[in-house]
Amino acid sequence: MRIIDITPPVRADMAVFPGDAPCQVKTTFAIGPQCPVNVTEISFSTHCGAHADAPSHYAAEGATIDTLDLAEFIGPARVIDARGKGPLVQPEEIAGQLEACPSRVLLRIEERPDPMIWPKGFRTLAPETMALLAARGVRLVGVDVPSVDPETSKELPSHMVARDHDMRILENLVLADVVPGDYELIALPLKLAGLDAAPVRAILRDLPQSGAN
Repeated sequence: MRIIDITPPVRADMAVFPGDAPCQVKTTFAIGPQCPVNVTEISFSTHCGAHADAPSHYAAEGATIDTLDLAEFIGPARVIDARGKGPLVQPEEIAGQLEACPSRVLLRIEERPDPMIWPKGFRTLAPETMALLAARGVRLVGVDVPSVDPETSKELPSHMVARDHDMRILENLVLADVVPGDYELIALPLKLAGLDAAPVRAILRDLPQSGAN
């Protein structure tokens, strides 16, 4: 079965939200005359690269990433091309692509983001678009940008829609080479106890059959 990797590589000095912890890599052990193994230390933010937000990221009493139902991150998903010129993806831009939509939607918003360069002023989602997806029964929304809200937002209105409807969020996916359509999504977050987000290795596979949620 074909596997489409939609995860950016995690590597030192990759772009992160301004002020967030950088990705750093350091050699602990290296194969040599006195050492039989390579071992590497890596440190990075929970929001580095492709990741799942937990409700605790944007709600003080929200659930942490290790407590979320993994079934929400596996199953049919629709990839939608939502590229456009405005700063926010508006509901009318995707409404016509939601017929018989599965409960997971991944939105291609950018042309081809470079994971090593911070996409200042990136296009993202209008809260009305998140509300439309919630009204259509969507439980998980994924985007190929760092956030479902603008980088300068303090109110985080799209995150608040996710909070109010108990939706899941995936960010920083790689969708530039994915043909729009329906797939099986597998994007399991690491089981990081008590934390607000976790990296995912997100993949798409061709659906054996359509119609399931």
